[in-house]
Amino acid sequence: MTEEIIIAGFGGQGVLSMGKILAYSGIMQDQEVSWMPSYGPEMRGGTANVTVILSDNRISSPVLHSYDTAIILNQQSLDKFESAVKPGGMLLYDPNGITRHPERKDIKIFQVEAVDESIKLSSKKTFNMFVLGAYLKLHPIVTFENVVKGLKKSLPERHQHLIPANEKAIKRGMEIVREMK
Repeated sequence: MTEEIIIAGFGGQGVLSMGKILAYSGIMQDQEVSWMPSYGPEMRGGTANVTVILSDNRISSPVLHSYDTAIILNQQSLDKFESAVKPGGMLLYDPNGITRHPERKDIKIFQVEAVDESIKLSSKKTFNMFVLGAYLKLHPIVTFENVVKGLKKSLPERHQHLIPANEKAIKRGMEIVREMK
């Protein structure tokens, strides 16, 4: 089993953190892991993406041009990566700020309204965890227990108190994801 994932959005949306948590979770499950971030010079508001590969076998290269899954958090990323999803693959996106929705017919498309949910629950810092929960519901490549371990490993000490809120957001993301027809 090998899963090749691109997570893309604006800086400040937790794109790199989501990838890092997935990578640590894979390590906790004794998987081979690759985590390769890419971002512009801007601290917040610039584009950011991360490629994550989780596999039972050795990973030959972290450089990919097509993906099993694309997790998209803004229009620029949708425009750039929709065509890079392999036929039969999956695209998961948050519709907030999206002006042109995905159009492909040869992939599975899912939507999670993570921004709306994080605002409704006054939980803006856990936005990316709603998205991660949606992804894990659709493709449980790592266990929830290992995701929690990945959270503990990736969050700095000063943010460890946010782990229960992140766990709650992951579970809620699993509930609110829906397939687009």
